[in-house]
Amino acid sequence: MRALDAALARAAEERRGALAPFLVLGDPDPDTSLALLEALAAAEPDFLELGLPFSDPPADGPIIQAADQRALAAGVTTGSAFALLGRLRERSTIPISLLVHANPILAAGIDAFYRRAREVGVDAVLVADVPLEEAGPFVAAARRVDIAPVFLATPLTPAGRLGEIAALSSSYVYVLAQVGVTGERAGVSPRLSPLLASLRRRTALPLLAGFGIRGPDEVRGVIEAGADGAIVGSALVRLVDETPRAGLPELMHARAAALVAAARSATPPRSAALAPPMRT
Repeated sequence: MRALDAALARAAEERRGALAPFLVLGDPDPDTSLALLEALAAAEPDFLELGLPFSDPPADGPIIQAADQRALAAGVTTGSAFALLGRLRERSTIPISLLVHANPILAAGIDAFYRRAREVGVDAVLVADVPLEEAGPFVAAARRVDIAPVFLATPLTPAGRLGEIAALSSSYVYVLAQVGVTGERAGVSPRLSPLLASLRRRTALPLLAGFGIRGPDEVRGVIEAGADGAIVGSALVRLVDETPRAGLPELMHARAAALVAAARSATPPRSAALAPPMRT
């Protein structure tokens, strides 16, 4: 069993929400990035979702776009990002899901990219800009090295297409909590619960909500709306831009710990209904 699958299964068994913080690899520079990743891991989330910096991310808002640019300006490449993951893996066994775009994968060679990802301990890969019709080579390469392919479902996804997304995904489905680009928003969209219910009819995989999750209240809100957990990015990435580097790892740890606590205080409706009583 992949470490990511075990972590999500443990969250379900404990009848609590899962939490995955997101940062861009190499932001603002490789050494500081490593310290931030260690700070996140020390907050004991269920896994980390990490972005490979990309020059033109179509679904990202200004906060994550700026993080991509900082990392690229610091000289981060696909190769150095993998080296950074290797350094993290020497220090932590936390599961890792990678969010990437197709161009870096194609530039490296699809099979070579996934092999290298597995070597540095990546559990799952979400390729944000590959449509289902073109996903076959990516899915096959991922499965050859026991990496989970992950796909996005949005409130605008047609119902028939949700079944295809569920069938191709492994480990979890990434569910967009809001329509639009990444960024911080207050509250939970009324579209989220119906989308989660529709996906539930098509898959038993964990459903993790991301996009627009600002803080602990939104983490609890998406879990209470039916998600198995939350992925939080912009609220953490913004700290990298706004905080002096000397105190940044400590603040990152504190913010991540608050998000983890919020997720653990919320019980996903599916867990409440299906999980056996906890032993005393």
